[in-house]
Amino acid sequence: MAIGRRARDTETDPFYDMLFNMLIAFVFCFVVALLAFNPQRSKAGDVPAKAEFIVTVSWPDNNPNDIDAWVLEPTGETLWFRNRDAGMLHLDRDDRGSKNNTVIVDGREIVNPIRQEIVTLRGMAPGEYVVNAHYYESNDKRPVDVSVAVVKVNPRAEIIYTGTQQIPRKGDERTLVRFSIDASGRVLDVNTRPKTIVQRSGL
Repeated sequence: MAIGRRARDTETDPFYDMLFNMLIAFVFCFVVALLAFNPQRSKAGDVPAKAEFIVTVSWPDNNPNDIDAWVLEPTGETLWFRNRDAGMLHLDRDDRGSKNNTVIVDGREIVNPIRQEIVTLRGMAPGEYVVNAHYYESNDKRPVDVSVAVVKVNPRAEIIYTGTQQIPRKGDERTLVRFSIDASGRVLDVNTRPKTIVQRSGL
């Protein structure tokens, strides 16, 4: 089955999409800043219970290429841009590189340089989660450095994993991180062993 873009072009208003993206980025940076600058205070502080984990897949600002986050959850269901809800997972942001980061406001072009996709885990479903990045579309034919950050946000903010991998070319896929949790949300294992999950038929 060929994976097309027609449905993605009309899914959301790009202005609100950009604003939501910026809000999520601000919240994530705020959590990271709390951990970095005042670890004792962050340990005692609670984070509002809107998500259990936040997974951010990002690549360099202003990069024109389209990187997609894919997440395999414990029951075997896969989250990606055509399946934005998988189990307890939700894709909050589908970033298409230079294609959906520009809006016109009052006749002026506003460009959002941030390149990232945001996945939230909104419940404690035990098992393994595999986070992959797929180089969907290339506009400059260059490799892309893709980073991932996994943050456990309840009951306290805790960075589970951060890392970066280079994806050489269009069509390539890389496993950014794999992590397992128990029923209470305790992280049992974190690794980067490769596992292919992208549906490649028709690509």
